Amino acid sequence: MALKLFRAVWFLSALVVLADLLYVYASLPETVAIQEAEGAHVQLDREVLFYVMLVLIAVCNVLVYVISRLYPAQETLRAWFHGLVITLNIFFIVALSLVNLFNSQERFDYSRIGFVIYGSVGLVVLWALSWPVIRIFGLSRPK
Repeated sequence: MALKLFRAVWFLSALVVLADLLYVYASLPETVAIQEAEGAHVQLDREVLFYVMLVLIAVCNVLVYVISRLYPAQETLRAWFHGLVITLNIFFIVALSLVNLFNSQERFDYSRIGFVIYGSVGLVVLWALSWPVIRIFGLSRPK
């Protein structure tokens, strides 16, 4: 039952991250600033950013199918992995939205959204660390 729920949420998150990628791509300037620090400027063409992110998102989401083919009988592992990819999709949404905000013409206090950025990274790390805890404490039933 949990696998079916995670599968549905994963599919929805994959659609949302692709929609966000298209929205961000449409609103970016031709040259996208990724980082502007003292003495270091990282800039990409928006097409390069689009295709790099598209490949990264596609590879992460296709891994769901690879895991389901490699471990067809382990529903707990598959459900956990679906959740991991969901958290990665949330991170991609936050990262793309931040790049979009950074390249907009608006003035924004970035210190106010630090918890969202660190929260998405923390969510991925927390979910990734939950698998050993599940296995150690025997919260999963082997099939």
